[in-house]
Amino acid sequence: MPMTEAFLNVGLNHYLILSALLFTMGMIGVLMRKNVIVILMGIELMLNAVNLSFISFSSYSGNLNGQIMVFFVMTIAAAEAAVGLALAVAIYKRYKEINIRFFEQLRG
Repeated sequence: MPMTEAFLNVGLNHYLILSALLFTMGMIGVLMRKNVIVILMGIELMLNAVNLSFISFSSYSGNLNGQIMVFFVMTIAAAEAAVGLALAVAIYKRYKEINIRFFEQLRG
């Protein structure tokens, strides 16, 4: 079988499996790590996995609603990254280290 025919057999299931794997990797990164930067990267990975699912279903059904929703998710991801990095800089300025346990001391 030529190489081009192998790429033509990629279906919705393949994209959804890849999306599930990316989401799982991001969730493990969020749950297992204590570093704020790694946690933010895990959240971004999960949001990108959701975007892949939206695009896959949108392409499969021929409806553009999923692709429009991706723009909203990307906007939320950008805002989340900006706020998260601002908090990380504030913590680093005060404690000279970025660790998730310092977020608990920001309350008061």
